[in-house]
Amino acid sequence: MVKAVVLGAAGGIGQPLSLLLKTNPLVTEPTQLSLYDIVNTPGVAADLSHISTPAKVTGYLPPDDGLKKALTGAEVVIIPAGVPRKPGMTRDDLFKINAGIVRDLAVGIATTAPKAFVLVISNPVNSTVPIVAEVFKKHGVFDPKRIFGVTTLDVVRASTFVSEILGDLSLASKITVPVVGGHSGVTIVPLLSQSSHPLPSGFAQEEVDKLTNRIQFGGDEVVKAKDGAGSATLSMAYAGAEFAYKVIRAAKGEKGIVAPTFVNLTADKEGGDALKKEIGRDLEYFSAPVELGPEGVVKINSLGKISEYESTLIKNAVPELATNIEKGVSFIEPSKL
Repeated sequence: MVKAVVLGAAGGIGQPLSLLLKTNPLVTEPTQLSLYDIVNTPGVAADLSHISTPAKVTGYLPPDDGLKKALTGAEVVIIPAGVPRKPGMTRDDLFKINAGIVRDLAVGIATTAPKAFVLVISNPVNSTVPIVAEVFKKHGVFDPKRIFGVTTLDVVRASTFVSEILGDLSLASKITVPVVGGHSGVTIVPLLSQSSHPLPSGFAQEEVDKLTNRIQFGGDEVVKAKDGAGSATLSMAYAGAEFAYKVIRAAKGEKGIVAPTFVNLTADKEGGDALKKEIGRDLEYFSAPVELGPEGVVKINSLGKISEYESTLIKNAVPELATNIEKGVSFIEPSKL
């Protein structure tokens, strides 16, 4: 039995994410799916509960200790809660709203399910993951191996866009492109030189620039296309579910599962220290390929061999990443808890 909890389950990401978790064929044993949001969760849960798969679905609202009930016994907690980005809205604007939401949910997890794997989707991930970690530290339950920033959408986009360039969308699910750094704009660094399916020979540097930019700012593409009606919710739900499946499979003992994710680098001191040397800065958090296991982070892998162009991208990403991290850390002060 696996108990998975979605916090923000009635929203644009939360609903399709909950649907994917309910219908996931990989989770073969009965699963408990617990949904929490400030509105509509009983309805979402009732709707999903009619689907003929083993997962038992329950929905909770804030009254009557709803958050505590939702989280009791949780093994995996996924947080897509918060407001979506609208046209013209920066990730800073987002931060002002979502930071408080994530902080309050993190307090709930720290006090009710401190041993759960926590998967943070709420943007801006570069800042919200440090917020969760700082809340856990304040409660004396911080384990860096169990808190993850979900950067999988960048990996999914990279795979899809490379398959488009290769002219064969059937390759999309087979292509692997490591994406490192963070989860916004220039902090997103796709290592296209390490793509499992190389780009066409003679692919010009100008085209590499365009492809890199499209991966970095793919979210803007969706925000613009939705014309004020939301951000990347469906693709994010897919990516969040994909990463959750990996965490669940690793927790059950499956070996060799590696996925890029934004983690505290003390989760694997040796790997984290080696990574800091590679990036040339003593950052607390970074997204790198991480080996997952029953306790969460097993190993933080190195960047490996990267091109000069990618090295420049990382150099450009680091200052903004440092600012984003500090913003999250400094948001949690004793007075705010």
